[in-house]
Amino acid sequence: MGSTLVALEQAMQSLAPEHLELTNESHMHSVPPGSESHFKAVIVSAEFEGLNAVKRHQMVYRSLGDLMQRIHALALHTYSPGEWAARQQAPASPNCMGGSKADKG
Repeated sequence: MGSTLVALEQAMQSLAPEHLELTNESHMHSVPPGSESHFKAVIVSAEFEGLNAVKRHQMVYRSLGDLMQRIHALALHTYSPGEWAARQQAPASPNCMGGSKADKG
């Protein structure tokens, strides 16, 4: 497990997750091999109960603090325990459309 992934997992423990899945999806994007820049997080926490998606995402960003400077993209899927019990999975990540600003000449 990469150092950024480990740091993200440790920081998200402050949200008291009942379920936490972190995936490095950098390989699905136009980045150098071995990069740690694109992540998907599935977080289930009672802390999210009664909050809309914006408030939940703000909580996650606060928990990560300066770690956000180390990554390019973070797909967040945040659920209360009841929502997760009904769903049991997050949506699949879309395929990267390719390219980056660096690719344009």
